Amino acid sequence: MIKNFLKNNLLNMTIISLIFFIDRLSKSYVLSLRELGNEIDIYLTPYLNIYLIWNKGIAFGLMSFNSNIIYNIITFMIITICIVVLIMIIRFKGFKKYSLIAVLGGALGNLYDRIYYSAVPDFIDLHFKSFHWFIFNIADAFITMGVFCLICAEIFTQNRENEK
Repeated sequence: MIKNFLKNNLLNMTIISLIFFIDRLSKSYVLSLRELGNEIDIYLTPYLNIYLIWNKGIAFGLMSFNSNIIYNIITFMIITICIVVLIMIIRFKGFKKYSLIAVLGGALGNLYDRIYYSAVPDFIDLHFKSFHWFIFNIADAFITMGVFCLICAEIFTQNRENEK
């Protein structure tokens, strides 16, 4: 039974692992630059900088608190949500399943950092002139993309059901 389950979900686990690996690789590279004693503030284009910050909150720095109790509660909630998303991946098929896989891969990348570093390194700074978006990382991008796809899937599914 377990062997059959693993065989049926090998692609899912591979994609989740690939997202996790890409996220870890990008964070490790930026952190290795920091270890060289450099301030991480790299201007790549007029719209994109690499600027390292440490995020103790959730996505885009929301819910950042200095309390260890609140940090631990948020971390426990993230673990619980990851388990729920994993169950949903097993039950869903098609586009929604792969959207959830993107969310879980990113969430596991950030969860690793929360546990290992007690904060998540964010470093992608998108901006236009003086307007800067929240600084984020690759895991945040996958989570955001997955949630956006889930919202779109739900909207289009509801529209088709309403037309019937």
